[in-house]
Amino acid sequence: MSHARTVIIGGGVGGTSIAYHLTELGWRDIVLVDRAELTSGSTFHSAGLVGQLRSSVTLTKMMMYGADLYRRLAAETGTDPAWHEVGSLRLASSPARFEELRRQAGWAKTFGLPLELITADEARRLFPLMSVDGVLGAVYLPTDGWLDPSGLALALAAGARARGATIRPHTRVVAIGVERGRVTGVTVEHGGERELIEADVVVNAGGMFAPEIGRMAGVDIPIVPMAHEYVFTEPVEGVHAGLPQLRDPDNLVYFREEVGGLCMGGYERHPAPWALDGIPPDFNGKLLAPDWPRFAEIMDGAVRRVPAIADVGVSRMINGPEGFTPDNEFILGESDVRGFFVAAGFCAHGIAGAGGIGRQLATWIVDGEPELDLWKMDIRRFGPHYRSPTYTLARTIEVYATYYDIHYPNEERQAGRPLRTSPTYETLAGLGAVFGEKSGWERPNWLEPNADDPRFGGRDALEALRPRGWAGEHWSPAIGAEALATRRAAALFDETSFAKLEVGGPGACAFLQGLAANDIDRPPGAIVYTQLLDRRGGIQADLTVTRLGPDRFLLVTGTAVGNHDAAWLRAHRPDDGSVEVRDLSAARVCFGLWGPRARDILATTTRDDVSDAAFPYLTAREITVGPVPVLALRVTYVGELGWELYAPTEFGRALWSTLWASGRDHGLVAGGYRAIDALRLEKGYRVWSSDITPDETPFEAGLGFAVALDKGVDFLGREALVAAKTAGPRKRLRCLVLDDPRSVCLGNEPVRVEGEVVGRVTSGGYGFAVERSIAYAYLPPDRAAIGTRGEVEVFGDWAGFEVVREPLYDPDGARIRP
Repeated sequence: MSHARTVIIGGGVGGTSIAYHLTELGWRDIVLVDRAELTSGSTFHSAGLVGQLRSSVTLTKMMMYGADLYRRLAAETGTDPAWHEVGSLRLASSPARFEELRRQAGWAKTFGLPLELITADEARRLFPLMSVDGVLGAVYLPTDGWLDPSGLALALAAGARARGATIRPHTRVVAIGVERGRVTGVTVEHGGERELIEADVVVNAGGMFAPEIGRMAGVDIPIVPMAHEYVFTEPVEGVHAGLPQLRDPDNLVYFREEVGGLCMGGYERHPAPWALDGIPPDFNGKLLAPDWPRFAEIMDGAVRRVPAIADVGVSRMINGPEGFTPDNEFILGESDVRGFFVAAGFCAHGIAGAGGIGRQLATWIVDGEPELDLWKMDIRRFGPHYRSPTYTLARTIEVYATYYDIHYPNEERQAGRPLRTSPTYETLAGLGAVFGEKSGWERPNWLEPNADDPRFGGRDALEALRPRGWAGEHWSPAIGAEALATRRAAALFDETSFAKLEVGGPGACAFLQGLAANDIDRPPGAIVYTQLLDRRGGIQADLTVTRLGPDRFLLVTGTAVGNHDAAWLRAHRPDDGSVEVRDLSAARVCFGLWGPRARDILATTTRDDVSDAAFPYLTAREITVGPVPVLALRVTYVGELGWELYAPTEFGRALWSTLWASGRDHGLVAGGYRAIDALRLEKGYRVWSSDITPDETPFEAGLGFAVALDKGVDFLGREALVAAKTAGPRKRLRCLVLDDPRSVCLGNEPVRVEGEVVGRVTSGGYGFAVERSIAYAYLPPDRAAIGTRGEVEVFGDWAGFEVVREPLYDPDGARIRP
């Protein structure tokens, strides 16, 4: 038996990068094991492309870090990963794709990436073999490149080994020890002998083998191996060593140079999942047989873009399985088993991401949290429904088949639906609901017949408000009708998908006081809005806390972040059993009833007093609505009088029917989530993961009113907040009103003041009551004064804005407290 501070399972680019970065942070007692040779999993057959600009801030920062690391690895480690910084081209062969490129060009400015929007002829000068038929333009990023994936893993391993890490090939993990919810070590087999290695931390970087490894620790990891094909051609006239990468997503293909020829592959519409019943135990350093019929679609696109491909020989086809996830994002972080981390599901862009993955996982292991907001990659984002192989497979096939598609904002995926439904699902469908999905829940985005409501001008008048460009995709005039109905009469929203967490036990109050920035030690019936912070003062959760009793609290948070917030609570609760965290999300319906007529509607359904005097704002009471026992919370996310009404799920249909019958005489409409988003923008209510993240403090986010530094408890993050308050904010979240109401931001657009790019939009939309296009963005303190003028780039056009005082709607809050 031996001991290691950390055991890393897997010798590909992920595992070696984690070892490299852990040793860089000063850890030495590290053992990396691989069942065969290093790089014998998916790494050795990867194409090696490194592109930096991605769909999220976090992923782009990780890719940029990786490119910088790859430039210096050879000099640092003495092992050359064969980094070729040749740049990259991405083509647009359709108007919609060209709009995407214009958006990317703006997005790149916020990172300082030298991305250029160029013409088709300029692209051909950089890549002379390409045909410009149908090409409307391209973007060129000179700092992108490609490398040898195996060389990268070996260079990272060399760096880790030089700083004290132990690398053990041909060492297979056969068991993982777990006691009382914490990992204790691994049992390995080498040369027929077994050995127990005790460890404080175990990292599963097993690639497509990660689900098999995870099961040893009782952890589900939703990954499906997908067969990915590409070819190497014979030498092609005109191909030279400095040729940039080329991606043509409209033709489903990518190209790079390889020894005077081309490496060419892509993402076909009919993917091939592999080894669904288990990967063969001896599948190390192996490839699958070529599948030329499946590759024909890719070859056709390649010939259209690079005609020379048709006349040159193919020297070799690579058909290798790679681990894909159901949402095409990495799977990173600490699992529900304490000390058991995962770094897998690299989805064919793991070579580009390996540097950033290693750095973030190492920081997470050493400091208890990563540097960046990794929620969209966090293993805890997957709910229990992903234990289903059928559901996981359906979602994974969909993301692979649409890998190169244009994904418009608010696009809804279709695979595996419907899965989780509220008791009102059929009722809302009958009312014309257009459903979206989040965390498996079917949720109404809008109800299409509402667009014809004459009270709000009817369909034609509302259609005139459709935003230009992409913001007008996946949009309906019904959204405006529902938002205006909420402001003028009332709307009923099914919010059953909201995450509802009950925290109870004799230590519950002290526990929450130690995590919450606000003071939650209030009398039973009180509702407190608060953030949960990390040690740096960054916002890890944004929620309401309702005290139900001396030792019982209800926490309500967003649908998509319920797993995250529950995991954050469980990770910090004491080990003495004094605190219990229960997820009641599926056990309770939640209906939001809001608008100036909300009290009139509710009062006709109950004998309980719902007047302001008897039921003030930010309080909760048990009432009876019709025949239904209800926990009513007088709180709002839309900025109007109203309540969130909670009841056991079996009462859901009766509760909705009661409210609906009462409300029709008061102008009640049924509303969807897109209207809620428009309404919350008018009130300046934040959304976690876009407006507020672990990268910001409450003070920077304009949420200082929800911080109680003087509550007498040294809560997590308090020390950092005190220091931040003394130093002053690094940035401020500001409300921007655009001059052009139909230029609507989607998020991540560059913001410039006095000709200098100073930030990016966090979220945006149209406010139907204020009749303005609204955006939020973090600005430097010296550029954040009310009245500051600037510009936002919306698909290549700079739209003027003014920084205004928030909220735009009902700034005194009079409408929520009548």
